[in-house]
Amino acid sequence: MHAAEGTPPPRPGRLHRARALYRNVSKRKVVWLLTKDTVNSCMEYRVTGLAAEAAFFVLLSLPPLLLGLVGALGYLEAVIGAGTIDHIRRNILTASATVLSVKGVNQLVRPLVDYVFRVGRPDVISAGFLIALWSGSRALNVFVDTITIMYGLEGRRGIVRTRLLSFVLYIVALLVGAVVLPLLVAGPEAVIGLVPHSAGVVDALYWPVVLVLSIAFLTTLYHVSVPVRSPWVEDVPGALVALFMWVLGSFLLRIYLTHTMEGPTIYGSLAAPVAVLLWIGVSAFAVLVGAAVNAAADRVWPSLATAAARAERARARAQEAAELVARAASAEEDHGAPDGSSREAEEDEADPDPERPDEDDDALAVAPAEYPERWAPAPFRAPPAVPARPGRRGRVGLRRRVARRVWRWAVGGGRARG
Repeated sequence: MHAAEGTPPPRPGRLHRARALYRNVSKRKVVWLLTKDTVNSCMEYRVTGLAAEAAFFVLLSLPPLLLGLVGALGYLEAVIGAGTIDHIRRNILTASATVLSVKGVNQLVRPLVDYVFRVGRPDVISAGFLIALWSGSRALNVFVDTITIMYGLEGRRGIVRTRLLSFVLYIVALLVGAVVLPLLVAGPEAVIGLVPHSAGVVDALYWPVVLVLSIAFLTTLYHVSVPVRSPWVEDVPGALVALFMWVLGSFLLRIYLTHTMEGPTIYGSLAAPVAVLLWIGVSAFAVLVGAAVNAAADRVWPSLATAAARAERARARAQEAAELVARAASAEEDHGAPDGSSREAEEDEADPDPERPDEDDDALAVAPAEYPERWAPAPFRAPPAVPARPGRRGRVGLRRRVARRVWRWAVGGGRARG
């Protein structure tokens, strides 16, 4: 009984904190707070520019990655069969024809692909994978850095740890993409063709499995990008928003590409790479928007780990600022002369010696005596008071009298007359 009483209560989750903090606040206002914070984060941290940067590095990693895979397939002909190798070869040439001209495909792509498939090139495999791993992990590094900054925890994780984490996440993304992307492109019919007796099961579980894998990967990306550990489930809302944004953005991008790039287009042979770059950019933008949603929810209902980490970072920054001020004060004291000459110079400037007249005093001493009122200092007098409201004589007469008095005061050197 006592042991049960001494057991600490379970740590409340974000839903419990939301109900406790916003019990008397309408749901519409809470949604408005989250939306406003998300939009502010996206604008403050340049989400569109960072999405373009990530899309560039992802696109840069695709050619060497595909070239490395082609080089690896040259050693697997005995395992996967000559027919499969020939089918992959034709698909590569067909895809290259959408980007390059016929002459470029025949002179560049076809000899390279035939040679790699026939002989095998370990140098191509190693160089291609190295370039792909560098550029792909650089794209993941953009996501990790941006998510960390959105949570207000920048500087907590070092550069080496961040790059290693980005590298591991890129490997995981390749494995997940190798499973999810073919399912998205081929559809359930391809799976039913491989397993003809499981048509009902495939139709029932195909899209739920794809959806669960996508949400799990996005949630894991958001979860491990934050330098402190929080419950994994609390990052699911951002993954759902990112997936919805990705589906909506892909649909709108398809409509745009259908109306702009079918038939004669100004892009010419660059139409296919531009389309791929736009699609990758939309995907990266959706991922960053989902991260902004999670960061906004954490600021509205902060978890214990992230709140403690932000408070610790604020204390560290305050301590650094205090140390900087102390160093500046000590440096200013060290630059002063040890005999106190600088302090005496400051006192001389503040309280000059009346026995040593300066140039202005000499000028006053030799002032001409013809017009003494111009040289003698006259006491300053305030201008005459102006009535707040016009009298019975009208506003025109009042303005004339006020103008006349001000003019006399200005000409007389501050001495008003009559």
